[in-house]
Amino acid sequence: MAKELTPRHIDYAKWYNDLIIKADLAENSGVRGCMVIKPYGYAIWEKIQQELDRRFKETGHQNAYFPLFIPKSYLSKEADHVEGFAKECAVVTHYRLKNAPDGKGVIVDDEARLEEELIVRPTSETIIWDTYRNWIQSYRDLPLLINQWANVVRWEMRTRLFLRTAEFLWQEGHTAHATRDEAIAEAELMLNVYADFAERFMAIPVIKGVKSPNERFAGAEETYCIEAMMQDGKALQAGTSHFLGQNFARAFDVKFATKEGKEEYVWATSWGVSTRLIGALIMTHSDDNGLVLPPTLAPIQVVIVPIYRGREDFEKVNEVAVNIFENLKKAGIAVKYDDRDTHKPGWKFNEYELKGVPIRIAIGPKDIENNQVEIARRDTLEKVVVSQIGLTDYIRKLLEDIQETIYEKARAFRDSMVSSADTWEEFTRLLDEKGGFISAHWDGTSETEERIKELTKATIRCIPFDQKPEEGKCILTGKNSKGRVLFARAY
Repeated sequence: MAKELTPRHIDYAKWYNDLIIKADLAENSGVRGCMVIKPYGYAIWEKIQQELDRRFKETGHQNAYFPLFIPKSYLSKEADHVEGFAKECAVVTHYRLKNAPDGKGVIVDDEARLEEELIVRPTSETIIWDTYRNWIQSYRDLPLLINQWANVVRWEMRTRLFLRTAEFLWQEGHTAHATRDEAIAEAELMLNVYADFAERFMAIPVIKGVKSPNERFAGAEETYCIEAMMQDGKALQAGTSHFLGQNFARAFDVKFATKEGKEEYVWATSWGVSTRLIGALIMTHSDDNGLVLPPTLAPIQVVIVPIYRGREDFEKVNEVAVNIFENLKKAGIAVKYDDRDTHKPGWKFNEYELKGVPIRIAIGPKDIENNQVEIARRDTLEKVVVSQIGLTDYIRKLLEDIQETIYEKARAFRDSMVSSADTWEEFTRLLDEKGGFISAHWDGTSETEERIKELTKATIRCIPFDQKPEEGKCILTGKNSKGRVLFARAY
């Protein structure tokens, strides 16, 4: 199986697109800017979804579903929100009635303009808070902890599979609380859920922090985020959690009666991750041979490939291979036995290497004689011959080791891509020659932040939670600064 991937060092964007297509993750659809997620790609999304859903429910959240269409008037109720999404909205303006009478007894197709235009959901704060007004009357109804798995539409002009498409899949949590402190604690809790999931499950090291005012979610008082570093030196926002204050409660008149009998507006959060996590997964771990998947996310954790020449060889190998398959399956390992006779072993090796299957077991007649198998690791491409005795335990421990090794490799790379700059010249040189995160002083103004973005295409990715106060001078203006922030060019 020819992989024909463009090497990363030649054209990273082309490598990324080649890999998605060749590994059967997704493809462009007939609708501009939209994608078809193929079964293998969707299986990865399902694993992401299942693990996050488990974590959400463990923290007291319940799933619900809200409409795809939002009345245009809803979006305009929160000023910052409508301004933030106005350029990305897809709008439904007309509907069509088939076989409608025209008033003269003739049946025709008819088209009419909607009395109120409908926005195809870019995010659901407005429709959800209009609903919450009916659900919340008293402190007894709080906290309200709701999550939704859905699709959203944002009319992007420049799209890239998984990273930025006109329609994408995500989850969005929307919670209501009695106090400001409870809402802030919720926003921080969910950010920590995302960070732990990214590091432990996806093997992606992240930096937790708060967004600058320019980079906040439209309508939020504070946006918390996790930022990851891709192999090409660009950052990727891997998840956000927003403290919305009382903005949406005021816009939609959502009040509750306190224990003291007073009437107050509720406090809100929203938080979400999307299918762009698959893009992050690809660009964090994969190489010129194809995908590298952490075992926790791999649809197939182990593949068994029999090697034989004739029918007699196959029957001997098959008996042992099936036994190994059954033992691994009973141990809860996602294993596949590829006994197809339509493809040669070498073709299969390339296929599973391209698809990032963490462990490949090859077994042939000589292995049967010696009571052994050949194990190949996808992450390091190392091969080793091991005994069939105790194989299930060996595989289980190897999967754990692969998970840890992939994470440590990504963390070492991320750490190597964090630099400090104290002057404008140093800042621009690092951006152009190295990339990555650059820790630098900023004077705290939106004008300076926007000017740096215009000049370099670098944005403030976050103000890290663990960033210590430090007096300094802004790299652009020379004005006083109270601490460093992390800049980077980003997806």
